[in-house]
Amino acid sequence: MPSLPIPGSTGEVLTCLPSPYLPHPATGLLYLPRFLAKCRYVQAHGALPASYAKNYKRGLDRFLCLHLGLDPAAVEKIVFESAGDAELEERLRALLPPDVRAAHWNRELVQKGLTPSGQEFIQAALTAMGCADRVGQIRTVPDLIDFDEGRIA
Repeated sequence: MPSLPIPGSTGEVLTCLPSPYLPHPATGLLYLPRFLAKCRYVQAHGALPASYAKNYKRGLDRFLCLHLGLDPAAVEKIVFESAGDAELEERLRALLPPDVRAAHWNRELVQKGLTPSGQEFIQAALTAMGCADRVGQIRTVPDLIDFDEGRIA
């Protein structure tokens, strides 16, 4: 039977966040719902757990915003200031570029971690999680996130 992460090996795990593979309904952008959910979590709780805070508005959050030509803080501000989902979506639509190039971003996201250095990172992460036997099965950064959060068994 394939191994599962050692509980607590990556810190606190938030299973309330959506998969990086979930597309944003209005734009089709993968990962955007996750970034928005992280912003909502910070709004509701004041901060993310340390295991998530280290990459908040950095890592994939920042890569998505760089793709869109935005500052991650601008997205966070919209989430914090919006009264509800409808207002958030309206303000987000005004902030995003007219062409979000979803196909380009989505292809780039699903390939994050496939470079030699990315594979070294994933191998090190899986080893630290007690799951070295999963190297080769968990191949991308979005897969690693889904694995850590229990969406891949």
